[in-house]
Amino acid sequence: MPKIKLPVKSPHIDMTPMVDLFSLLLTFFMLTTSFRPQEATIIDSPNSISEKQAPDKDVITILVGEDNKVFFNIDNGRDSSTHHRADLIKEIGNRYNIDFSEEDIENFAKWSSFGMPIKDLQRWLRTEDSKEREKFQTGIPYDSADNQLKYWVLYARLVNPNAEVAIKGDADAEYMTVKKVMDIMQENEVNKFNLVTNMLKEEVSVDDIPN
Repeated sequence: MPKIKLPVKSPHIDMTPMVDLFSLLLTFFMLTTSFRPQEATIIDSPNSISEKQAPDKDVITILVGEDNKVFFNIDNGRDSSTHHRADLIKEIGNRYNIDFSEEDIENFAKWSSFGMPIKDLQRWLRTEDSKEREKFQTGIPYDSADNQLKYWVLYARLVNPNAEVAIKGDADAEYMTVKKVMDIMQENEVNKFNLVTNMLKEEVSVDDIPN
């Protein structure tokens, strides 16, 4: 008798549960992802052959734009229980007798780099329109008559003694501006810091900088 051949069926996989899972994951990431705030100025860093990676946490960053305006940034630290930015603005408020509200402190804690005179800081924090907020970014005063950058560095190191300092200068920034920033570092006893070049760093000692 001839053998009976059973019909061969191709395996079928129901992809409906997989599509549902993908939709749930996509929705989760969209709702929970926090985008990094835009920097106060665009920096075109010079080229470097350094292979050292720049720190991404516990870092104080000073940005020098091509127009020689200086901006400042500090992160909240590695531990979610630390709130260095909130502590910093409280110290600055005490120094300049400015009463920052809880909303001011909360806004400052979640934003990125900034650069304006202290007198404009509160208005910048309370401005909701992003284009209007950009108009306040005129740079932090750092001359001898009104050296506000010095106090930002001083209190930033007080609230986070473990923070490294990084200077991120534009390739077209004047050397004397960067040198002035380095002098302010030395005044705050920061003798070693990082020069950021194309997202890499090169450790520099103030003693190695020509006068």
